[in-house]
Amino acid sequence: MIRQVVLDTETTGLEPEQGHRIIEIGCVEMRDRRLTGNNFHQYLQPDREIDAAAVQVHGITNEFLADKPRFADVAADFIAYIRGAELIIHNAPFDLGFLDHELRLMDEGSPAIADLCPVTDTLVMAKQKHPGQRNSLDALCKRYDIDNSHRELHGALLDAEILADVYLMMTGGQTALQLDQAGAGRGDELAADGIRRLPPGRPPLPVVRASEEELREHEARLEAIGEGCVWRRQ
Repeated sequence: MIRQVVLDTETTGLEPEQGHRIIEIGCVEMRDRRLTGNNFHQYLQPDREIDAAAVQVHGITNEFLADKPRFADVAADFIAYIRGAELIIHNAPFDLGFLDHELRLMDEGSPAIADLCPVTDTLVMAKQKHPGQRNSLDALCKRYDIDNSHRELHGALLDAEILADVYLMMTGGQTALQLDQAGAGRGDELAADGIRRLPPGRPPLPVVRASEEELREHEARLEAIGEGCVWRRQ
């Protein structure tokens, strides 16, 4: 059984090298591409001020975090939760950089997260699938017709849940509905085979045709391949 954990974090700022810390971790578990509901979610006391620009992004304040545990208090549970799973992260170097920094603050010899788990970066995937286009989480939601209207501010658990939907669509579509309560209210139809289908009346998918420049580049590539080119046999 394949176990994957979709992960996101919120932080006090952009650079751990400048002393910024993690203030929220959100993880969503999938087994064989099914959301299990076995999530990990924790707010953290960072022991430093949150940048004003960061507060505008996620809305989390120092006052809200005053009574929350520190990373060291939850690290063992967090590592036990993710260990061995494939991590699915959008812009993985950002989140991994902060997580590794937190672990090193506890113990300089701590292994990196990537040494504990294989990591898939959905931003890299998106850039490969959609070169030259915007590939933020919001842009991908729009491209794959995923409702993120409830995302007024960033939040680690919310963004992990949205990223799970995006990842499933990017890798062939969702093969099974989430837990019944998680899918309630979406207007989706659950067929007998367990596949969540879009409601009737959905607008047709847009057709994006190659530009003249792209067609020329494609033709040049076929010429470079030569007689063995399979495309020429079609």
